[in-house]
Amino acid sequence: MDINQLIKNPATTLLDVRTPEECAAGIIEGAVTIPLNELPFRLDEVKNLNTPIVCYCRSGARSAQATMWLNQQGIEAYNGGGISDVYFVKINAHV
Repeated sequence: MDINQLIKNPATTLLDVRTPEECAAGIIEGAVTIPLNELPFRLDEVKNLNTPIVCYCRSGARSAQATMWLNQQGIEAYNGGGISDVYFVKINAHV
């Protein structure tokens, strides 16, 4: 799957796995916020999200961890990398 196409697709769920403090600085409109350390406790919530899911964080490291864990749980998830990368693709979705 092409990650840019997934990010541009309005049916894709963007999952922000940053901390609440990081999210306070801003999130991508429409994204769902679940900090990485809360994912195991909120698995049912994640299972109810539209798939595919594209995870993002500040730099891409935590989103990689989240993606790997979600895939192990049988959830279709992809690593979008850092918030700035995902945001750039999202705002240029019409291109």
